[in-house]
Amino acid sequence: MKIPSKDLLSALFQFNPWLVPGKSAMALPEWHRSVFTSVLQWVQAPPQNRAVLLGGARQVGKTTVFRQVIQHLLQQGVPAGNVLYCTFDHPLFRTVGLEAVLRTWREFQPKLQGPEFLFLDEIQLVPDWQIWLKHQTDFEPNRRIAVTGSATPLLMDKTESGVGRWHTITLPTLSFYEYLQLRQAAGKPELFPEIPDLPGLNELFDWTEGQFLALQPTIQTLQGLFSMYLLRGGFPQSALTDSVELAQQFLREDILDKVLKRDMTALYGVRHPMELEQMFLYLCMHDGEMLDFGTLTENLGTSRPGIQNYLELLRSTYLIHTLRQFGYGKQVLRSQLKVYLCDPAIASSVLARGQSVLEDPEKMGLLVEGACFKHLLDCGGQLSFWRGKKNQEVDLVFQRGEQVVPFEVKYRSQHTTRRAIPGMLEFLRQKKLQRGVVFTRQSSDFSLERVDDLTILRIPAALGCHLLGRQTAERMR
Repeated sequence: MKIPSKDLLSALFQFNPWLVPGKSAMALPEWHRSVFTSVLQWVQAPPQNRAVLLGGARQVGKTTVFRQVIQHLLQQGVPAGNVLYCTFDHPLFRTVGLEAVLRTWREFQPKLQGPEFLFLDEIQLVPDWQIWLKHQTDFEPNRRIAVTGSATPLLMDKTESGVGRWHTITLPTLSFYEYLQLRQAAGKPELFPEIPDLPGLNELFDWTEGQFLALQPTIQTLQGLFSMYLLRGGFPQSALTDSVELAQQFLREDILDKVLKRDMTALYGVRHPMELEQMFLYLCMHDGEMLDFGTLTENLGTSRPGIQNYLELLRSTYLIHTLRQFGYGKQVLRSQLKVYLCDPAIASSVLARGQSVLEDPEKMGLLVEGACFKHLLDCGGQLSFWRGKKNQEVDLVFQRGEQVVPFEVKYRSQHTTRRAIPGMLEFLRQKKLQRGVVFTRQSSDFSLERVDDLTILRIPAALGCHLLGRQTAERMR
């Protein structure tokens, strides 16, 4: 299909207002996600022959990060004519192709002194994009290229490896810490508590009883905000929507309509999208639980390899994460999988539960476990679960370097005692470890407990997720 050059140029002006003399600046939020600094540094001074790929689920905020980086470059004096943004989510750009876009840009805007900056959104929709990007990084050293993708890892595996050609930065959904920052920056009406500059989880093991008691009023204020975070989720659009029902509707439509029904058929050629949708509904109903392949194959009428293929597709679009059992060797590879959704609000949104989930202790416990999983995953370590020979369990085991810490989630109204965590105590003794962490509900739980030579930190999930989110943000900056 032939697209008139004037129509293509008009679209480029719409997405690149800095190319139009006298055009006002882009209306962008002043608040930045924690990955902003990393993306900016890679764009400004990349290692030789390297591009940057910003990956993440749809509507997670990748485009906003790119536009904020562009704004920063322009403010620092980069010539406007040397910066191009293009999204291949737009049917016009997708139809004419990448090379036609670049050719039209340069026909209108001659190259100026200095490097060119190309920001290409949803690159997975460009045929053979990996080959193009490899060629650019090899033979166009004056081009700084940044791309985003909502469904890229699986595609990478099908062509020549990109190792050494691009650096991947993953943008997760908002942490609880970022969620509060975003809503506060947007002038939302909640009362946002002043939270002191707390140390990391490891340092809390050295706290005194008085230090724990002093923080309990702050924790109580966080509880209600945390519940709303669990319902709205960490996608910026839904996070900023005041109505919980409307926020969940946005999330439901983005996932079911844009990802499962459109992307999966257009990008991966899924022949039975209804099967995939049914499987995703199953995962929403069993978020954080062991994956039962037998039940899935029976209900969907498909084979185990078919189920595994669907799991890879959902992982490739950043919608789910899979967890294996703690340990090493063939026994671990053959163990059952636990599956977590990428954001705690997805299950309630897809299943249209609304705020009723707040009245269901069991469902709230699963939501909180999903949130704790997400925050630990964002910390950059390796996660697994553990099962003992006598069916003792540990929800999550965090590993980073030589550090191994078990985590349990006990989101209940009553005080959490040692009798609620037999699996953790057994795991610590078996692995000859001394410390474990329990995420709880009650602010009065915030304390240390000594069990023989073991030390258990009990921390309310609202504070724990806020603390982990802040640590991750500071590490990224």
